[in-house]
Amino acid sequence: MDGDQVAAIPPTGRAKNLRACLVCTIVQTSHDFRKRGCPNCEHFLEMRGKSDRVNTCTTAQFDGMAAIMDPKESWVARWKRVDVSVPGVYAVRLSTKMSESLKLELEDLGITPRMDMITET
Repeated sequence: MDGDQVAAIPPTGRAKNLRACLVCTIVQTSHDFRKRGCPNCEHFLEMRGKSDRVNTCTTAQFDGMAAIMDPKESWVARWKRVDVSVPGVYAVRLSTKMSESLKLELEDLGITPRMDMITET
């Protein structure tokens, strides 16, 4: 991760187009996920340019948002375990069900998703 990288800040008034990454919970528009991928997880989720992958690896169902400007110093970032992530807007809790195929893919990569931040619906 590049130290100067910052996530796209979601535009106001477009809440229906916002999505949260299922792994790190960063919030961006679906367009930003397709255009740039996830600024924290792109190296293994590979969403850039792939609409179907964006739909698999993100959700529009989340509760609350927290702007984290200095992840290394933020207690909220430590609580959400994104203190090594880029500054940006993060979902407080996801309200969705992660697909079994994505869970298996992450498990194969040795990545454990934060299931305590996901309320499965």
